[in-house]
Amino acid sequence: MIFSLEGSPASAPFPDPRLAEEEPDGLLAAHGDLNPQRLVNAYRQGIFPWYSDDQPILWWSPDPRTVIFPQDIHVSRSLRKHLRKGLHTITFDQDFEAVIKLCAAPREGQGTWLLPEMIAAYIELHRLGHAHSIEVWKDDQLVGGLYGIAIGSAFFGESMFSADTDGSKIAIVCLAERSSDWGLKLIDCQVYNPHLETLGAIEIPREEFLSIIKTTSQDSFVDTNTLHSTKINSAELLHAL
Repeated sequence: MIFSLEGSPASAPFPDPRLAEEEPDGLLAAHGDLNPQRLVNAYRQGIFPWYSDDQPILWWSPDPRTVIFPQDIHVSRSLRKHLRKGLHTITFDQDFEAVIKLCAAPREGQGTWLLPEMIAAYIELHRLGHAHSIEVWKDDQLVGGLYGIAIGSAFFGESMFSADTDGSKIAIVCLAERSSDWGLKLIDCQVYNPHLETLGAIEIPREEFLSIIKTTSQDSFVDTNTLHSTKINSAELLHAL
């Protein structure tokens, strides 16, 4: 069944993700709001919001779940060649608002699910220290990036964009490479797509995913001051892999 969160306080617990619908895959609940407390509670339970402008807020926990284990990141020969040129600089939390707005830009043949209220909600999560961005720059122009939520030693990826060849791939690879320094054990990619598979993403059963994040949520994420001071050239990134 699909549970209704209408009228419930932001602190109210979510239904068990295991009760999510099989079709559409992972739909668990509807309504509620995008209050920071509710959002953080959702991610802690392996649940995320995803809806269109003609729908109420919908909450999902699909089975299987697509993830990247940082140590298993795959860097293709062509991507390595591109990194070796040293054309890009990667930063962290330097322009979260620009990243999420570029992620929200309509794609060819598609609309956007990142509605204004969602953008505002994640910007607030960033202000509170929960949401983080990775920026990829070329000639001082923002050409790629991603953002997501960090809870303990798991990073829950939300969206990414690329305005230059391999822009989003460079962001993901850099996140994976820095994971050992930051103590990250898991990158959540939510649902399968072939672009992520080329980087080493795999599908795991929801039950396994929930077991992992129950453990990772007890860990501590890196001091955000460390993020703010991180700046790396793409050639340096290749050398570090």
